[in-house]
Amino acid sequence: MNVAIVEPAVRPPGAEVPLCVDLDGTLVRTDTLAESVILLAAGMPWRLLWLPFWLLRGRAYLKEQLARLVVPDPATLPYHGPLLEMLRASHQAGRRVILATAAHERIAQSVASHLQCFSGVVATTATVNLKGATKATALVTQYGAKQFDYVGDSAADLPVWRQCREIHLAEGNASLERTLGAEGLSVARVWGPARKGTLRQLPRIMRLHQWLKNLLIFAPLVASLSVFDPVRVGRAVLACVLFGLCASSIYIVNDLLDLAADRQHRRKRARPFASGDSSILTGAVLAPGFALSALVCSAVVMPKPFTVALLVYLAMTLAYSFYVKRVVIADAVMLAALYTIRIIAGALAIEVVLSFWLLAFSMFLFLSLALMKRFTEVRESVGAGHIWIAGRSYIGEDLRLLGGLGTSAGYCAVLVLALYINSPEVVRHYKSPAVLWLLCPLLLYWLGRFWLQTERGNMHDDPVVFAAKDRVTHIVGVFGAMVLGVAATMSLAIQ
Repeated sequence: MNVAIVEPAVRPPGAEVPLCVDLDGTLVRTDTLAESVILLAAGMPWRLLWLPFWLLRGRAYLKEQLARLVVPDPATLPYHGPLLEMLRASHQAGRRVILATAAHERIAQSVASHLQCFSGVVATTATVNLKGATKATALVTQYGAKQFDYVGDSAADLPVWRQCREIHLAEGNASLERTLGAEGLSVARVWGPARKGTLRQLPRIMRLHQWLKNLLIFAPLVASLSVFDPVRVGRAVLACVLFGLCASSIYIVNDLLDLAADRQHRRKRARPFASGDSSILTGAVLAPGFALSALVCSAVVMPKPFTVALLVYLAMTLAYSFYVKRVVIADAVMLAALYTIRIIAGALAIEVVLSFWLLAFSMFLFLSLALMKRFTEVRESVGAGHIWIAGRSYIGEDLRLLGGLGTSAGYCAVLVLALYINSPEVVRHYKSPAVLWLLCPLLLYWLGRFWLQTERGNMHDDPVVFAAKDRVTHIVGVFGAMVLGVAATMSLAIQ
């Protein structure tokens, strides 16, 4: 059998029975084959068309072709901490530690070279997919039946466990332990707790807290004073949910494409896919599922222009995910446009004419917030000693420009608001338009405070999340709502 086995000719003196460990789902809390496909999608998406043809020639051939094009960076993979510590300790004590994996030999060798705690590597080659019974045969041929211990994670490892001396599980798995017990096999050690199920991970996967951005859909409802129209309110609520599903779909795509970059970020490394808490396959199923369900529901229930806006939003977010987010300044403009399209969609959902003033105001305001987000990321990257932001194209010297552009855009939004208050259009909607001038100092204060927090390094890498948790923002929002209410309902003699 032609498998990749690399082991020193001279074994350490006093070496015990070798300890063999699986890679995917065991030593790393992810699947390197899936990671390779994601890398291919991010860098050479047109080559995805070849995947079915490669697979027709067998999984070994598929892995060989992928490994020729992309290999996941071993330094960014999410390793199983306790298990890795044990492997290093065993290696230092002189025990032979063997990486035995169905991953391609190029990937296995890169991991082994990075960790420096393996005596040998047994992996898939161009002709042999080293999984299940094939892996068991290879290990028995090399070490003998019951002459090695094995750490695995799934039912695919059952043929190996039947031939090994001691059974180790990377993580708790009650179903797998029952299967082993039914065969009279006992588990010697479990190295970590069971992972949370997909349902428990779903709020984090969907980033439900980010749905707060979809409240912008209600802006035309408020601006048109239609908050007491039950039909329009119902449509706005449904539009908010549909945009939320589409947004969650794109967040998943972003998380999958940004795996390596997220793992280098102090907060983003805890995201479900970056940390390995959720599988890449789960994301690959959920992302199109959310988007398709939203589009179908919209096509059946909502006005056609709204469905078109939803499609445009999806197209824009995909363009951002695959390309625009790596183009300086254009990425911030695109983020601002994605906020603004929510307002446009809100108007289309309730079928009201959208105000030019609202569009101009939102574009400048959200450009300021988008630049605030980039400023925070660049600042954190510089603080961590990096020259470039992972997955972006900004450098430390861009901080001053980003801050200047961001504050300027924010105060342009205040200027648009002031011009709107002084326009004839306001008189048709508000009984006391002059009261609206109080919104200008409120917005000036809020923006100035946010940029001050950003400059001081206190801003979250998503200003919307910061705003949702910020008590001062809540107070400003209440005062702003009171100003709008008074201006719309009370006739005050203000000259």
